[in-house]
Amino acid sequence: MDVTTFWFLVVAFLWTGYFVLEGFDFGVGALLPLVARGEAERRQALATIGPVWDGNEVWLITAVGAMFAAFPAWYSGFLSGFYLPLVMVLAGLIVRGVALEWRGKVEGRERAVCDAGIVTGSVLTAFLWGGIFGHMLSGTLAGTLVGGALSLSLAMLHGGVFLALKTTGPLRARARRAALTAAAVAVPAAALALPGVPAAIGPAGAAGADWTAHPLVWAAAVAAMVALAAGVALVWRRREGWAFTATAGSITLLTATVFAVLWQAPLPGLTVAGAASGPYTLGLLTWIGLIALPFVLGYQAWTYWVFRKRVTA
Repeated sequence: MDVTTFWFLVVAFLWTGYFVLEGFDFGVGALLPLVARGEAERRQALATIGPVWDGNEVWLITAVGAMFAAFPAWYSGFLSGFYLPLVMVLAGLIVRGVALEWRGKVEGRERAVCDAGIVTGSVLTAFLWGGIFGHMLSGTLAGTLVGGALSLSLAMLHGGVFLALKTTGPLRARARRAALTAAAVAVPAAALALPGVPAAIGPAGAAGADWTAHPLVWAAAVAAMVALAAGVALVWRRREGWAFTATAGSITLLTATVFAVLWQAPLPGLTVAGAASGPYTLGLLTWIGLIALPFVLGYQAWTYWVFRKRVTA
């Protein structure tokens, strides 16, 4: 494997980690007014993501940083091509982060404003990420809207399963029902969007539309759909732990499918090799990554282990 391929896989891995981990953060925030009744349950719901949400955002910072260092042409084209939606993503993340930090320090109406900020930031950001990647692959408004709907509904399903896994009492039951309701949107949206992802390789109607030309990409898309269906079936059977594994697997496979398509052309008219930094820069980055990445992964694993127990009201 050459160093350019290695760094493309690193970037794909970092984006995948971000969508899997921040995905349930967004879902919990979006579901807050639907599943939590009263201040005690709202605190219980937010306590499930309180120790980890800011650490999950490190994956986004690292992913964008890796793009900047390893693929500067891709980074500049991505930021300039999606300037407005990315500014809106940044605004959503700031509003959500400030609301999560301030909520425990204010009372009454100000706390209600913080709740609104958490919900708005979570919904807006989850939808926009799907819309951005949907537009990158399709270049159409329809693809943008379907991508946004899939991203938001999948995050709400993932977050609902996470809440059911991490809580007890009435909140756990409502979270499970909310996850199943979100699945009623996520499954049709995935069935509509996933066939279009591998088909986005090459000109429309050309090699990408023929599954025999890229069988592994199509297999990943089909596996993402199977994992999603398994997650819904498992949450229906109240097996939250396995259901969360399945929804995480579905997001992982979906992201892998998207980046397998981007490997052909990360932006129109741009190849991965053409977007990459020089061999010296990539070699230096490789040593930095090999030293730093184990610490980041170890810290995250330790955090989830420490806060692994269910949260009670």
